[in-house]
Amino acid sequence: MAKAELFQKDIPKDERVFYYESEEDDPIQTDEQEKKVEVGLPEGYKFIPKNIFVRMYSSILYRMFKIFGQYYERGYWQAKFYGREKLKKAKGKGYVIYANHTNPFHDVFGPAIAADRRIFTIISPVNLLVPGIGKFLPLIGGLPLGKTKEEKQAFNEAVDKRLAQKNCLVIYPEAHVWPYATKVRKFPAGDKSFKYATRNNLPIFTMTTTYHKRKDRKRGDLPRMDIYIDGPFYLDAKLSEEENRVKLAKEAYESMVKWSKKNSYEYFEYIKKMKSK
Repeated sequence: MAKAELFQKDIPKDERVFYYESEEDDPIQTDEQEKKVEVGLPEGYKFIPKNIFVRMYSSILYRMFKIFGQYYERGYWQAKFYGREKLKKAKGKGYVIYANHTNPFHDVFGPAIAADRRIFTIISPVNLLVPGIGKFLPLIGGLPLGKTKEEKQAFNEAVDKRLAQKNCLVIYPEAHVWPYATKVRKFPAGDKSFKYATRNNLPIFTMTTTYHKRKDRKRGDLPRMDIYIDGPFYLDAKLSEEENRVKLAKEAYESMVKWSKKNSYEYFEYIKKMKSK
């Protein structure tokens, strides 16, 4: 089955089961992952383009992206957003949104519709190879992780600059997409992805996508979505940067777990494999 079909069309019920050994398993493998290909960034990659025409094109493309996203989210997924007013508490500063990772198409558009400003999303370099949309991801806010020391430094500088510009940084701490998952998984990197908020002294929010049955059957059994924004969660001035990372990671996880209990429909079933004796 083509990977896109998992998210764009209803599939038979007996094919909606994933067996896993660990929460760090990746049910959706790209061709590069299946071939164990190490994907890096193009030579001379610029995280923040300096060319004024590229920047203008990026701004126009982002506006078109948001317009299409509104129709896609509210039309295709019948998505409803709750708690967006909470983001106003971060007025005058940047912030970071941590979200559960359950649908790669919605995960591109959802935060842009939820946020009250431009978003920039941390992505894997492999996403740049996705046919059609891959090459446009950086123009609409994708920030691919670097591999080399120089790329990592440039990546971190770009993240800090975007946050200093009072934008929104989006991170999926579960790392791997689990289609329509109703359970929030532990964060494989622990509290490491919370360093962007702590070193910039910024609040964080969570965005939890939940799934529910549709009232109509136009798309078969495909679920609809409710999306919940929670926060802000702030740093504690009495704690060290490392302690604040742990604090924020705990609060983000507990928040997403709390809102995930709103799920009322399990479209995909996840079954943990029994260890052989």
